[in-house]
Amino acid sequence: MNSLGLNIIFRMGCICTKEIITVNSTKYKVCEHLGDGGFSTVLLVEDIVTHRKYAIKKIICHGLEDQQLAAKEVEYYKLIKHPNVIKYIDSTCEGTADPVLNTTSEMLIVLPYYHKGTLANDLERRAKNCDYMSPMDILRMFLQICEGVKAFHDAKPEPLAHRDLKTANIMLSDDGIPIIMDLGSVANARVQVCGTQAARTLQDLAAERCSMPYRAPELFNVESYCMVDERTDIWSLGCILYALCYFKSPFDTVYERGDSVALAVISAHVTFPEDTPYNEDVQNLILSMLKVNPMERPYIYSVIESVHDTVVKLTHKA
Repeated sequence: MNSLGLNIIFRMGCICTKEIITVNSTKYKVCEHLGDGGFSTVLLVEDIVTHRKYAIKKIICHGLEDQQLAAKEVEYYKLIKHPNVIKYIDSTCEGTADPVLNTTSEMLIVLPYYHKGTLANDLERRAKNCDYMSPMDILRMFLQICEGVKAFHDAKPEPLAHRDLKTANIMLSDDGIPIIMDLGSVANARVQVCGTQAARTLQDLAAERCSMPYRAPELFNVESYCMVDERTDIWSLGCILYALCYFKSPFDTVYERGDSVALAVISAHVTFPEDTPYNEDVQNLILSMLKVNPMERPYIYSVIESVHDTVVKLTHKA
């Protein structure tokens, strides 16, 4: 065989060779690169024995603090067990993160794979066709998202907040059930801020890990002496309900224009498009969550109760 033929075979071999990742003796073949987050990469993989597909979240740790954060994320996956929160399958940490030796470690987290993608993907498709969901379908889906959030807020020994709830962090199962994912920003919900340094630390963390169009006002400008609690998630839920109705967060357009999202959020000027199939009941539900003062925002129990009440109202009107 001539060198050209060998060269072609060699190239084809390179194309066909798939990376194998081993997590606690289970081997997975890498099929596809699904995406990158601020601190991680997500891969579509296939169990080489069962041929079932999974997602592997790969977190590169550059130091001990990174490694501890990744380990904490795994703890949260194990702790929160709810049908509307992504299920933990397996994990392993490889290597040692040492900035002095310039070495890194990798946390590999095995999670279910949802081929339908995210709620953000679904809303983008709907927006192109002006395909509005019915108010009842929206409220049913939103109720399931709220039940998932409640699992975080009910966590023991301390309530947890997700801190990065958004349509891109909600997967859709084969049955269209919303599944909250990406627990990389989860933290103790109740933080007593004492002093400017503590305020700056929390504000910087929020800037790193909480998406701007869904971030609560109190995380844009953290006061030196205040209490931040799980109602940061309630603000995000208000933005998600708005997006379910109108395809985007109320602050997405501001973000896309490059204007100040912080200013828009702190002024909380929310407008509703006309000629859409949603009445005042749904709009009032959104506004009840988008209160600039977190003390005026309801807790998750009240939100769930209000959604149930709105469903009853809509049923009677129908």
